[in-house]
Amino acid sequence: MFITFEGIDGSGKTTQISLLQKYFEKQGKTVLCLREPGSTSVSEKVRDILLNSKDSIDPIVETLLFCAARAQLVQTVIKPALLENKIVLCDRYIDSTVVYQGYGRGVSLERIKDCNSFATSDLLPDITFYMDIQVERAQTRAEMRQSEKDRMEDSGNDFFSNVREGYLELSRKNTSRVKLIDGSGDIEEIHKKIIGFLS
Repeated sequence: MFITFEGIDGSGKTTQISLLQKYFEKQGKTVLCLREPGSTSVSEKVRDILLNSKDSIDPIVETLLFCAARAQLVQTVIKPALLENKIVLCDRYIDSTVVYQGYGRGVSLERIKDCNSFATSDLLPDITFYMDIQVERAQTRAEMRQSEKDRMEDSGNDFFSNVREGYLELSRKNTSRVKLIDGSGDIEEIHKKIIGFLS
């Protein structure tokens, strides 16, 4: 099973992934937790460029770099794990590129769709949990965790408002795959809702 989590930073993705991993492991399942971009040597190097570079990166270049990191992860880690019947939990996947580079940066949604399709060989998650939260609340949470923002997090409120609208639009258009979760609620209650969707 391939499960992805989406949402702006501070929405609670990491917390819920950790709880879900423990839930599956208690059932004796083998679980692989990944993050995007990253989780392979090559993809982590791309992550460093995307998040920590002081250089200006063109939105199209940004899109291609995210897709390149994703392609490496899918081909070398995700596909082999799924063939071994492991449960794969991934912090971000194709939807992040759609909303961050599409709705946030203004890159063509059709081009992003093609790029995602090529990078993943059309591999879609079985289910995606979108953790929805107000931008201001998410930023407060994120600031409590870290002192310095990375390049993406430093994009401003208007950018993240557009990203959130993109996520809401995606969840409306893909109701069979994308499940909208109120990320501002109680941690255990959110976990129960997620388990409910998987039962």
